[in-house]
Amino acid sequence: MTNSRRPALFLTEIEAVAFDMDGVVTDTASVHAAAWQRTFDTLLSTLEPGPNTRPFDPVGDYLTHLDGRSRTDGVRAFLAARRINLPETSEGHSGTPSVASLARDKDRFFLEQVAAHGVRAFPSTLDLVRALRAAGAGVAVVTASRNCSVVLEAAGAADLFDARVDGVEAARLGLPGKPDPALFLEAARRLGRPASRTAVVEDALSGVTAGARGGFGLVVGVDRSASNAAGRREQLYRYGADVVVTDLAELRIEAASR
Repeated sequence: MTNSRRPALFLTEIEAVAFDMDGVVTDTASVHAAAWQRTFDTLLSTLEPGPNTRPFDPVGDYLTHLDGRSRTDGVRAFLAARRINLPETSEGHSGTPSVASLARDKDRFFLEQVAAHGVRAFPSTLDLVRALRAAGAGVAVVTASRNCSVVLEAAGAADLFDARVDGVEAARLGLPGKPDPALFLEAARRLGRPASRTAVVEDALSGVTAGARGGFGLVVGVDRSASNAAGRREQLYRYGADVVVTDLAELRIEAASR
């Protein structure tokens, strides 16, 4: 890194970059938050009113309990925070909501929105990915989402990455989700670079934690909130980011250190 006004990726030190998808590559974090809000507000409306059944907060609840996590891990985290006990599956609990049924509902709501409205990729991220590839650096996309292929196809970014580690691959390989670094470590392995020479780019607290725990050479936090809601920038630093940017246009590539 550098102390100049625009932070830099020095390619003599960093040979590969692993990008989170939602909120970093694609503008889908808000779509996920809306799908979660619909899912949980439907559940909460059926429960006895009280402090733990207040409506879902698409900013605070999403960022704290769901952002960056797999669907089932996110459901468990939110329910635990609200002290709501539900079975893992509806088997033997006919008509009762479960972790699995809520995860399915959220997935359905999300895919409905993608089908109806498409997906926008962040132009600055795509520019950075292309510049890295042109400079010979490896690039990967890493996400807990099982809808990675659908989202990247809808965004026109399916062919930009050398490696992809998503929720489908995580399930196949038995890899734990973020904040465990396993997904990012698998991406570095597929790119043929050690973690120490790989950068992680994340907007989720669980993701920057994973990058820090995995011994990656650089952890870039992305804070797109215009008002730095709830001290988001400070949180990203506290959870493990080495540098925080509001957009990846702020990050420049340096072929050689000075």
